[in-house]
Amino acid sequence: MIQAIVLAFLAGLMGFNGIPHFVQGITGREFPNLTGNSATNNAVGGLSAFAIAGALLALAHVADHVWAALVAGAAGAVVMTVFHARRGAYWMSARFGKPLPNA
Repeated sequence: MIQAIVLAFLAGLMGFNGIPHFVQGITGREFPNLTGNSATNNAVGGLSAFAIAGALLALAHVADHVWAALVAGAAGAVVMTVFHARRGAYWMSARFGKPLPNA
């Protein structure tokens, strides 16, 4: 059950982290990203985050522990939602000396 909880939590984090990157990328906007702020990097990064989240869910054996995985995944989603709502991507870029997107 621990494996299901940890992997579902990470899947929630990754899946919800992919949303702003993917949306900004497909709308042609820059957004802070480890691989560069370009729209293309963000669109591909968002898709990659979705794929990683799916792989984590597959490895989590969610069917064996449905409720634990659901709660853990939701918790991961909430954590990433709050991170992005508080402009965490911009803070991290500035903190680690990465360039911020052009306005």
